[in-house]
Order: sequence, then C-alpha cells, then structure tokens
Amino acid sequence: MNLSILIPLLNEEESLKELYTWIIKVMQSNNYSYEIIFVDDGSTDNSWQIIEGFSNENPNVKGIRFMKNFGKSQALHAGFAKAKGDVIITMDADLQDSPDEIPELYEMITAQKYDLVSGWKKKRYDSVVAKNLPSKLFNWAARKTSGVDLNDFNCGLKAYKNVVVKNIEVSGEMHRYIPVLAKNAGFGKIGEKVVIHQARKYGETKFGMERFINGFLDLITIWFLSRFGKRPMHLFGAIGSLMFIIGFLAAGYIGISKLYHMYTGMKYSLVTNNPWFYIALTTMILGTQLFLAGFLGEIILRTKNNEARYKVAREVNF
Repeated sequence: MNLSILIPLLNEEESLKELYTWIIKVMQSNNYSYEIIFVDDGSTDNSWQIIEGFSNENPNVKGIRFMKNFGKSQALHAGFAKAKGDVIITMDADLQDSPDEIPELYEMITAQKYDLVSGWKKKRYDSVVAKNLPSKLFNWAARKTSGVDLNDFNCGLKAYKNVVVKNIEVSGEMHRYIPVLAKNAGFGKIGEKVVIHQARKYGETKFGMERFINGFLDLITIWFLSRFGKRPMHLFGAIGSLMFIIGFLAAGYIGISKLYHMYTGMKYSLVTNNPWFYIALTTMILGTQLFLAGFLGEIILRTKNNEARYKVAREVNF
C-alpha cells in the first residue's frame, strides 16, 4: 500500500465531506493505493456518523472512535499503530491543510529518501498577535533546544516512512515534537516543505494561547528525556552526589575548625550557632534526595508497564 492518510479530529462535521472528496480526488488522479484513517477524538457532533458513512461506501476509509477526548497525541498514536502504508501522511481535518500537497510529500519520502518531511506554513492566515508571533517564538526555542532545524514544528501536515511511526512513542502533548522524537530514535534525514496554509473555513480553532505555554513545558520535557530519559541517575545521581560531597566537606571543615580552636585555646562557639553548618546540612540532605530521585527513576524505568493512554469505543474497516 502506497499511502496511509491519518486524520485526527474533534468536532469537524462541517469540513469532513469536503476534505474526504478532496483526498479521494488526489488519490485517484495519482493512482495511489491508499487508506484513510479518521481518528475521532471524542467528538460530540455528528463527525463519527459521517465517518461511518464514508466507510460504508469506501472500504479504504477506516475509523477509530475514542470514548472521550484524549488529545491529539493519543489520536496520532492510535492511528500510527494501525497504519499500513509505506508512507504515512498526517493532516488536520479543518481544511487548513491542502491534500494537493500529498504527491510532493510522498515523492520526498520515496524518491528523495527522507525519513520525515514536515510542512512549513510560511504564509499564515491566523491572528498575528494571538498565534503567529507566539508560534515564531516557540519554533525558535524548539530549534535551539532540540537541534532539529525546522521552521514550523506545529504544522499538522507531515509525511513519514512507515518505519518511523512504528518506532516512536507519541504521548502526552508531544505531537508537536515528533521530528525530535524521530531524531532521538535514530532517524536523521528530516526535511521540510513549504505548504499552503488555508484560512479556516468552518468552526473555530481547538487550540488557544495555552498551547504555547504547554508547548514550552513539553519542550523542556523533550530536552530532558532525550538526554537523560534512559539514565536519570546520570543527572540526579551526579548532582546529588556532588551536593552531598560539598555539604559533607563543609560540615567537616566547620567541625575541624572548632576542634582546632579548642586545642589552641582560641575562642570558639557551638557548631549549631554557625549558620554555615545549617547550609552544609541542607546541602547534604538535598544531595541525598536528588540521588534517591535518580535511583527511583532507574527503578521505575525498569518496572514500568505501557498502560493504554486512551480508550477506543469503536473501530470500522480494520
């Protein structure tokens, strides 16, 4: 199978018919073998009924319905697990991503041998203050932190080799950082393509300003996981040991200093009257706690189970 088109959605009943017709037109004009996977992330409108209608008339249309809204990352995770195409294309259901971009994205993966190609909405039709400027700041921070040279991490229109999506773990709100996850998994050839960004035709955006705050927090998580996710003891253990040694040496110096003053007959005071003693003691306690945090992290990594992060209510055509 050439293509798997993966579309996570939430309450997009107005745009689904137009999007479906558009994708089918592109598939037929290019003679692709394909599947379209709609993942309904807990819609409360008629989105699922529309998807079922598509699947009844076209066996290449498949659907997954969550029991409630679990988030875009979980929707992508569920779709990636089911996708069978040699190339997987992800796109949003709001018609802001153009299906006409699919052939070029497919070509970049198959002919140019990219592992992943991310869309870049160079010209946007969103609010400049509410979305464009925060997005530019966010993308700049993501580039500097991750080392992945992309201009638009947030773009939902991306293309992947099948082997990429089968070897990355998308959870929480990490869908923005799939290129970083792919790089950390060993897929180094990551490209970018300027794509058309269309103004939203129906409904309202599901994302507000809070997504950028959450995005920066997730960026810190990605940075930590990429460096210490498999070996937390290397960070917490090292810092904790260093703090404990510094505190221990400082406490030892204070004690030896008192003994010296006592031996030479010089004036001295109780160790507990010296504020530096409490600073040294606190440093030792914090160092011990950090060391234990790293140790517990190692234990958790070795005993964790991959509990499902979402619940599927229905599936069609799988």
